[in-house]
Amino acid sequence: MKRQNQSSVVEFILLGFSNLPELQEQLFGVFLVVYLVTLLGNAIIIVSISLEQSLHVPMYLFLQNLSVVDVSFSAVIMPEMLVVLSTEKMSITFAGCFAQMYFILFFGGAECFLLGAMAYDRFAAICHPLSYPMIMNKRVFMKLLIMSWALGFMLGTVQTTWVFSFPFCGPNEINHISCETPAVLELACADSFLFEIYAFTGTILIVIVPFVLILLSYIRILFAILKMPSATGRQKAFSTCASHLTSVTLFYGTASMTYLQPKS
Repeated sequence: MKRQNQSSVVEFILLGFSNLPELQEQLFGVFLVVYLVTLLGNAIIIVSISLEQSLHVPMYLFLQNLSVVDVSFSAVIMPEMLVVLSTEKMSITFAGCFAQMYFILFFGGAECFLLGAMAYDRFAAICHPLSYPMIMNKRVFMKLLIMSWALGFMLGTVQTTWVFSFPFCGPNEINHISCETPAVLELACADSFLFEIYAFTGTILIVIVPFVLILLSYIRILFAILKMPSATGRQKAFSTCASHLTSVTLFYGTASMTYLQPKS
């Protein structure tokens, strides 16, 4: 952390939507509603699954953990954004930016692996229904759950520590709504080429590999569903996968646009 002591920047400026001053109030209203709906919807899921013993099965327990991640992820970004939109206070301290980036990577990584675990759970349930209780027993479920959170923790710790080991000597304006890695790294006063190679490779492994596994799982699931003789059975199988597929599309779409686009 020797290089970090050379940084002269003590705070960052989040530019966010500063180029749209006439829309600040409307944007504040939109994001406030989105944030409240996110909190309420996920809180209902978390409480409902906690209180209903019949829902204490892998599919719903994975969903409960996914809701915890979504609430936490939103809480890391949205309050700061709402403050910026309502008060035009766009500064964030060096330590605050470090913490925000850490939790974005932590919860983002955990969600990535949780979605992969959920795809495996649906694959086992639909393609191997008779042996599903043995395939997805409590021990396997706990291993997948712990591994998802642990890998998210490792991602946040390693990448955030490396980013903030670079010196920051100005400018201090982050062209983003939060302290995302690519936007902060542009302000580093040192050659970050090696880190960019590492970060891109890490993103491929963390984002693309689970996505490919999810894709392969759903190809197998699709073939299994099409072979079902009952239309009701096919509809029920599709409905159990719909919410997961929506989450996968939204998560991987935004993650790819943020972390896999060329630097230019």
